[in-house]
Amino acid sequence: MPARDQALAVSLAALTALIVTALAVFAAVPASLPQNRRAAPGPACSEWTDGCIVCARTPQGLACSSPGIACVRQAPRCLRP
Repeated sequence: MPARDQALAVSLAALTALIVTALAVFAAVPASLPQNRRAAPGPACSEWTDGCIVCARTPQGLACSSPGIACVRQAPRCLRP
């Protein structure tokens, strides 16, 4: 049955491509990203951004937004002293 063998080959190729893509994405994300992206410009700043996220000091602790899908990180700048 060539059709069954072909379907199996296509399925395995698609699964392999998916696994390789997932591994490439995970390898491209540095482990230190969460710490670096929350770096405040200084202790006097209560809200800041790096062009991708906005972070603020709250009574409950540090609160940061999620990054946009195509953001370009910049040096942190203070939005509210």
